[in-house]
Amino acid sequence: LAKHPEIKALMKPDYNLIWVVVLMVLAQLTAFYLVKDLDWKWVVFWAYVFGSCISHSMTLAIHEISHNSAFGNSKAMWNRWFGIFANLPLGLPYSISFKRYHMDHHRYLGGDGIDVDIPTNFEGWFFCTRFRKFIWIVLQPFFYAIRPLCINPKPITRLEIINLSAQLVFDVVIYYLWGVKSIFYMLAGSVLGLGLHPISGHFIAEHYMFLKGHETYSYYGPLNLLTFNVGYHNEHHDFPNIPGKSLPLVKKIAAEYYDNLPQYNSWIKVLYDFVMDDTISPYSRMKRQLKGEVKQD
Repeated sequence: LAKHPEIKALMKPDYNLIWVVVLMVLAQLTAFYLVKDLDWKWVVFWAYVFGSCISHSMTLAIHEISHNSAFGNSKAMWNRWFGIFANLPLGLPYSISFKRYHMDHHRYLGGDGIDVDIPTNFEGWFFCTRFRKFIWIVLQPFFYAIRPLCINPKPITRLEIINLSAQLVFDVVIYYLWGVKSIFYMLAGSVLGLGLHPISGHFIAEHYMFLKGHETYSYYGPLNLLTFNVGYHNEHHDFPNIPGKSLPLVKKIAAEYYDNLPQYNSWIKVLYDFVMDDTISPYSRMKRQLKGEVKQD
């Protein structure tokens, strides 16, 4: 910032995010209606080809919202309510809990017992062969859901109860209106999109140490268009209060800090290399023993 103070001008809400999220919710509602009378094989097909992309993209919209990118820091609660709305087409409550744990990830990256992005000891021990690593990738959404309860369980908050209640009401309404195929499409899209899917390469690309000494990596490929530029991950951790839309400008302005860092251009290759490289596993993360006072949401 001392060298490039113009970066401060990028620290403002991205109001276009609001309309993008609304359109994504409407797109999924339309899909729920269209799949209700299809054969099951086509429900599964569209859940993977279309629903999974929208669902994973929506989780990254929720990531943006967790940083108050939709309405700004001065309207934090507006962002929380909007996150609950964005959560609806995913089928499972996620937004409020993600916000609480994700802030810990930024404050205490790699903190043992705090950062639930770090795999458990069991994951590192068991998923150590190529086949088991492949299965681990398929099951990633389940590990991300269960891991916080094992590593860093937190008391349930009022907003989490509201998130859960709103989600249950929405799911019941969808089932009542359009039946089980729409519900299956919704849930399958979320699970498939967060598992064995090209976009899921970002889970591994962000912080797994393919090169020793380099803890965080950026991805500059085309899938950033679907993921709110989450691939610009070094830039995001340096400036978490800058919306994803503006992270390419951060890289452009401060190119001398980012251009020479190790980087990716394919999340598919990241997934392939993770499975096939016998030196990489869920253990390939930096873990820190935190000292001093730890403040959590």
